Amino acid sequence: MNSFDWLTHMGIPTIDKFDIVEIKFKGGRKEYYRNIDRISLTTGDPVVVDVPNGHHIGYVSLQGELVRLQMQKRKIKDDDNILRIYRVATQKDLEKWEEAKNREIPTLYRAKQIIDEMKMEMKLSDVEFQSDNSKATFYYSADDRVDFRELIKSLASEFKIRVEMRQISLRQEAGRLGGIGVCGRELCCSTWIYDFKSVNTSAARYQNLSLNPTKLSGQCGRLKCCLNYELDTYMAALSDIPEVDKPLQTEAGFAKLQKTDIFRKLMWFSYNNDNNWHSITCERVSEILELNSKGVVPYDLKTNHGKEQEDLISKSNMELDALDKKFSKNKKSKKKKKSRNPGENQVMTKEAIKPESKPNIPKSEARPNRPASDKPATGSQNPPRKNVENLPRPVSNQEKGALIPRENNPDQVPRKKKNNKRRFNSKNKGEQNKGDQNTGQ
Repeated sequence: MNSFDWLTHMGIPTIDKFDIVEIKFKGGRKEYYRNIDRISLTTGDPVVVDVPNGHHIGYVSLQGELVRLQMQKRKIKDDDNILRIYRVATQKDLEKWEEAKNREIPTLYRAKQIIDEMKMEMKLSDVEFQSDNSKATFYYSADDRVDFRELIKSLASEFKIRVEMRQISLRQEAGRLGGIGVCGRELCCSTWIYDFKSVNTSAARYQNLSLNPTKLSGQCGRLKCCLNYELDTYMAALSDIPEVDKPLQTEAGFAKLQKTDIFRKLMWFSYNNDNNWHSITCERVSEILELNSKGVVPYDLKTNHGKEQEDLISKSNMELDALDKKFSKNKKSKKKKKSRNPGENQVMTKEAIKPESKPNIPKSEARPNRPASDKPATGSQNPPRKNVENLPRPVSNQEKGALIPRENNPDQVPRKKKNNKRRFNSKNKGEQNKGDQNTGQ
């Protein structure tokens, strides 16, 4: 979310390049310094800059034509009050600055103890040491005006350094401390916001947000700055929505406004504070308001006359009847399809097979010899059937085996003895011996 120098690859000549550079310090503080010596700088370089009564180290955050735009935005004049950049920081400068920064946390804790001892109503939030270790700036926040002259004397004698006290707001305090917001990103006040605008509860009302202070307040304890981001969009959308100051008059009763969907242009009303809500468009609401202003009372929220309501009801009933017929036809067709082959996969019992079963006739007498002309041309054993529907259903070999006694059924699987030896009928034994003799021959 920081400013990005997207003009660095343009290859602008150094002669025409804007000579003021934006430098970033601790806590997101940004200031502008003039590059008089035309030092070649890139974003992120540590530089030594001129400050009152010494020097300080910061990082280059922006340079070129974008700096001119930022200065115009922040209303900073390009005059002699802008200080200069000395040089790019060396390793020795960075080591000395690191020693000064190591003093910040112990100084902060000790200063808080001194404030508690003096019983001063102020909150110390941060301490920043200058890189030359000659000055320290104490940032504090307070509700009322604080007389800290005695505090400055005690702090100067305690730390042997020049002290500067700077009061900041709660929003600036949150920006210096930093953190992560409820959106999951770094706080806007610690990354890119430099000018804090006032946020009112009316911004939450326009956006139909619940006035819950725990949800609307940020880490600073004030209303979130992001409430102002979408306020202009909501105000533009609210221009097309009519204002309903009193309940709408209808023959069904007084309709009270319950909810408004700003972007969908829908408004929900309820009759006499009933739990059932009815949604209508904003155009319909403005139409009802005009009718009420003329003394005309419509039938209900959606229609002006009772006949229109009856037509809507009859139309909806016709649609429901058409849907019922459609689905009833589908059910009947499915039932018919299922009843075409009843019992196709069912196993028929002995009682069902007995009327259709044939008597036990020897194979030699069951099918007499037919002439060659009667045989089918396809070579199949059974002749083609002319009228299949009138003929009885053929009985499978398995069903025949269930009806024919075991002694007269050669296809039936023989039972096993207890000694796991197969038991064959006398006829089968003779056929088996014949088969053995044939194989022997």
